[in-house]
Amino acid sequence: MPDALVSIIIPFKNTSDYLSDCLDSILAQNYTHWQVLAVDDHSTDGSLDLVTSYAKKDPRIQVFTNKGDGIIPALRTAYDTAAGEFVTRMDSDDIMENQRLKLMVASLQEYGKGHLAVGQVRYFSHRGISNGYARYEQWLNQLTEKGSNYSEIYKECVIPSPCWMAFKTDFDACGGFTPNRYPEDYDLTFRFYELGLKIIPCNQVLHLWRDYDTRTSRTHEHYAQNYFLDIKLHYFLRLDYQDTRPLVVWGAGNKGKTIAKTLVEKRIPFVWLCDNPKKIGKEIYGKSLVHFKSLEQLEQPQSIITVANAQAQIEIRKHLKGIGQSLMADYFFFC
Repeated sequence: MPDALVSIIIPFKNTSDYLSDCLDSILAQNYTHWQVLAVDDHSTDGSLDLVTSYAKKDPRIQVFTNKGDGIIPALRTAYDTAAGEFVTRMDSDDIMENQRLKLMVASLQEYGKGHLAVGQVRYFSHRGISNGYARYEQWLNQLTEKGSNYSEIYKECVIPSPCWMAFKTDFDACGGFTPNRYPEDYDLTFRFYELGLKIIPCNQVLHLWRDYDTRTSRTHEHYAQNYFLDIKLHYFLRLDYQDTRPLVVWGAGNKGKTIAKTLVEKRIPFVWLCDNPKKIGKEIYGKSLVHFKSLEQLEQPQSIITVANAQAQIEIRKHLKGIGQSLMADYFFFC
């Protein structure tokens, strides 16, 4: 029986310094039945010529020009020609470990449709990795090892955008690259969650994430914090919010204020909790902040927690567990 075809979608723009590493890592895969659908998002450097030179040497590599402008139209341009039973993404500045495709295909074939294959990741950079990225890598890999990624989906993007693989039929069922919502990888993660795709645990690093100053996630406005908060609240209200229960917002920092303002604009009632004596009783956006002990007076509340301090989160989690509340049912960490 021939191996199943994997469609690898690669949008690229002005990444000529890194594209050879990316494409060479795909050519070195120990699973060989793949097609690369590479889409040029109007590069102004030598990226297009470089990818075209690879395509001339290997017919598995196809090159397209973005029919629109930006990463989402580029993804759609490529996906229109995807012929694989499986679909995955790759970033043009990253590197695949050579067993990535083989392990992901094997996992999906073992577990079947309705599942999502993922892999652990490792950052690399010529200047070293910051503590923030190191913590994110560790946090993400711990979730991936257990397959419990969705348990903290409202904190950060819990599926690394270039390190997943799905059955094409499942990918289509969750909307593919149709939505225009940025950050597109976080939006897709929520749609995997909404569809109920089960994550297959993985204990191996399959993807190397390159960090550098001009990386898109560092520079483009679509990856600013306000976009992440918009997506979190959009999907929370759509998937997990129960309007028959009192809604609570914890914290009056920038994220708490942003969420509170949006809820006020949407006319969704909520109680705003705070443990800062200087803010308790203060009115913001027409809402008065109250002491966190007010939670005990509410019947079956649902809480959005925007408190960023790690120790405070531990204490909040302990307190809520002590009163019989459960993560992702009764309370949700938004940072």
